[in-house]
Amino acid sequence: MLYISNMADAIYFADRARRHESARSRRRREELWIGSTGLVAAMLLLPLAQSSWHGPEVASVLAVSATALLAGQRWAIALVVVAELLLLPTAWPRAFLGGIDLWPGRIAALGALVAIVPGLLSVRRAAAALVVVTGRRRTSVTCRRFHIGLVAIGVIALLVPLL
Repeated sequence: MLYISNMADAIYFADRARRHESARSRRRREELWIGSTGLVAAMLLLPLAQSSWHGPEVASVLAVSATALLAGQRWAIALVVVAELLLLPTAWPRAFLGGIDLWPGRIAALGALVAIVPGLLSVRRAAAALVVVTGRRRTSVTCRRFHIGLVAIGVIALLVPLL
């Protein structure tokens, strides 16, 4: 049971509750932004995906997980980031290495790359959510290992098209 001993404690707890609510609101706005941009990236990459090795499946996973994130499912940020990491080998070669017409192909690939950026910047939050989704105990060491794993997947995804 919470016991407030004096007025200073009451002010402290009120300020703490206000900061907590502000952080929750900011986190929700960020999730809406990541979900919206993920959905835009999926829509831009679906037409380009027929000529790639895994594009249609991952773009559809991105669309579904972005929709789940927009619906308020906080765990979906892990799937959004993993899907965006796996779509990098589909998007960046089509945007920069050519092989398709400038309009609409390369422009759509560039737009998808821009839309992927907010999700890729939230890799740390996605690693923490991925720890929870996998059922492991959430510690700083476990979250750091998952974060390193996601960064490694991103590096490999960037290098695969060059091979």
